[in-house]
Amino acid sequence: MDVNAAVAAAAAIAGVLTGVIAMLAFRWSERDQKRPTRTSLHTDPVLPPGVDTVLSVLRSSAVVLDEADTVVKASSAAYALGLVRGGKLAIEPMLGMARDTRRDGEIRQVELDLPRRGTGRGEALAVSARVAPLGSRLVLLLVEDLTEARRIEAVRRDFVANVSHELKTPVGALSLLSEAVMDASDDPEAVQRFAGRMQIEATRLTNLVQELIDLSRVQNDDPLEDAEPVRVDELVAEAIDRCRHQAGTKQITMAAGGTADLHVWGNRGQLAAALGNLVENAVNYSPARTRVGIAARRINATGGDMIELAVTDQGIGITDKDKERIFERFYRVDPARSRATGGTGLGLAIVKHVVASHGGEVTVWSAEGQGSTFTLRLPEAGVARDRASQHPDPDLEDEAGITESSPYEPLPAPEVLP
Repeated sequence: MDVNAAVAAAAAIAGVLTGVIAMLAFRWSERDQKRPTRTSLHTDPVLPPGVDTVLSVLRSSAVVLDEADTVVKASSAAYALGLVRGGKLAIEPMLGMARDTRRDGEIRQVELDLPRRGTGRGEALAVSARVAPLGSRLVLLLVEDLTEARRIEAVRRDFVANVSHELKTPVGALSLLSEAVMDASDDPEAVQRFAGRMQIEATRLTNLVQELIDLSRVQNDDPLEDAEPVRVDELVAEAIDRCRHQAGTKQITMAAGGTADLHVWGNRGQLAAALGNLVENAVNYSPARTRVGIAARRINATGGDMIELAVTDQGIGITDKDKERIFERFYRVDPARSRATGGTGLGLAIVKHVVASHGGEVTVWSAEGQGSTFTLRLPEAGVARDRASQHPDPDLEDEAGITESSPYEPLPAPEVLP
């Protein structure tokens, strides 16, 4: 009897314990379901209504942080810039700004230089970061990439500085020469000598101003507004005629050849200026009693046939270092020689912009002491409109992004022009 009572008591105690454990497990499960997890922070609608939609259309990189500095929302641009890694904001200065804003509610803004991901060249990414409170416990971080804007501003600043320097040189020379003429008023030979120098400097100043106007025009105008079919042989003849006097003075032979009856579509004036600049450079940088050749041909290319115009000289050549920069504004391979020939350093920059605006490209092959070959490739008339409408803006390209072409193969039956 005592044994039966003990068994019954034990069974009762076990039943009570089982009930208590079951009740505790149920309550523990309910509390677990209500507790926010790492996943729920990203999937539950914790952002205020409409904020998600607004952030998705912003051009800036957007990151939303909660009170634990965990990323609640981040745009794809934020990941691309390397702002978010492993669900956390990876930029310590921005994280400090977010914490300060969460504490006092003040909006903060700062510009930072961040290391560029994926490169070992130490290039910096310029960004502007703005932090503001979003609701009672969230913080919004907006980051704008300023790298390209700073690069363009630097290009414009250098351009203005170079223009100022280039204009000051002939103006200063004219001022000094005019004083020399006044002091030598009683010496006719000296006056004549100084007046000749004044004419040279005035011509250089005129050429510089004209090329600045030409460069501004080709950068801002759409060449296809006044486009027409242009005969390539007429462009070649005009370029040769433009440089006939300089070539004759140095006894340089000019030869034209290649495929006849070719046409390109574009602005005749701009195309003539581009080809003329290449021929003029070839003559100016070639020794006396050498040869300058101009050849044209049609080549097959993806999207339609291209017309290729090559200007070859037997001049001093261009080093590999200089080839990367010759299409920059005011850059000269040999400044002293450019002064002697009246060069402004804008001719090749004009060529680059004209060709790009017509949907083509310019390439260069050169070797020191062996001469150079500059090649223009332009869409043939008929397909040029489509190609030109897709050309990139040359100002947003890397200035060193000039490709090198192979030496141009001689074409048969050249026409020698004395």
